[in-house]
Amino acid sequence: MNQLATALLEIEAVTLSPSQPYTWASGLRSPIYCDNRLTLSSPEVRSMIADLLTQQVKSLQVDVIAGTATAGIPHAALVADRLNLPMVYVRGSAKQHGKGNQIEGRIKPGQRVVVIEDLLSTGKSSIEAAEALQQAGAEVVQIQAIFSYGMSRLQANLTAANLKATSLLNFSELLETAVATSAISRDEQTQLLAWSVDPVAWSERFTATI
Repeated sequence: MNQLATALLEIEAVTLSPSQPYTWASGLRSPIYCDNRLTLSSPEVRSMIADLLTQQVKSLQVDVIAGTATAGIPHAALVADRLNLPMVYVRGSAKQHGKGNQIEGRIKPGQRVVVIEDLLSTGKSSIEAAEALQQAGAEVVQIQAIFSYGMSRLQANLTAANLKATSLLNFSELLETAVATSAISRDEQTQLLAWSVDPVAWSERFTATI
């Protein structure tokens, strides 16, 4: 079994509920909810994630670690500390006061940067953060997330932006562990995989049945 998947399920950073889906802010119904902020409250899981992220980032030979605001910031800080590298973080938009910064911290043209994100769905917010760094002259080597929902739209959006992204754990790996630990059945696994292929259609079908 995947150790990270087991840990996230145990601390309920990821919860699965195909029969009683969650409602997202967009109104879509979703059979999965991921809240990686809960990992910060578990020293063991927090350290595991930091170690795994550090291993991934170390091979990229970057100059700066960038965290997305807000959930990516603590994980980026832990990785930057382990690698003794500078860190910045990227806001969703520029501040409306002070210096009007979107990037907090010092970034120099030509520096190689990895973007640390807690979660990838469509990739929109991560791509916007990467593009802000590119506009500042940085070379964004990769977006590195903890978990990815595995949505088909993610790869399409990354390709359009000419960016690369990867995650420590993906949706199908999580589901395999969930089945192995009896958290879900094989039938529920099939339902969940169908959701990741087309969340909108899945949500509409579920709503039509209630």
